[in-house]
Amino acid sequence: MKNILVLCTGNSCRSQMAEGYLRHFAGDKANIYSAGIETHGVNPMAVAVMKEDGIDISHHTSNNINEYGNIPFDYVITVCDNAKENCPYFPSKAKMFHQNFTDPSKKIGSPTEIKKAFIDTRNEIKEYCDHFVQMELV
Repeated sequence: MKNILVLCTGNSCRSQMAEGYLRHFAGDKANIYSAGIETHGVNPMAVAVMKEDGIDISHHTSNNINEYGNIPFDYVITVCDNAKENCPYFPSKAKMFHQNFTDPSKKIGSPTEIKKAFIDTRNEIKEYCDHFVQMELV
């Protein structure tokens, strides 16, 4: 079974969504973890828009990358440029992937505009995760 880490800045939105979709698409083919180079708590809007798509991430916790030093990761996926640039070194043979997704928590606007930003990012992450599993976990 493969070990996959999704890494973001605060482990609150993008990496949480990616963890949820990777768990969904990978099933029992992989252990999925997410972490941040900081911890900001799981964003309630991320939980809400994922629930709308049938994925429950309400039980997720915001974790720091330092908590996973002893796990031999096969894949590390950074989902924001800041995490890629500040990603700590892993003493493993992890295959690195990077896809910068817009941070919906930074959106300024009406509640409708903010929710749309979360949905747009969620949909991009869903497509990426589905493709990742199809290409890497065959």
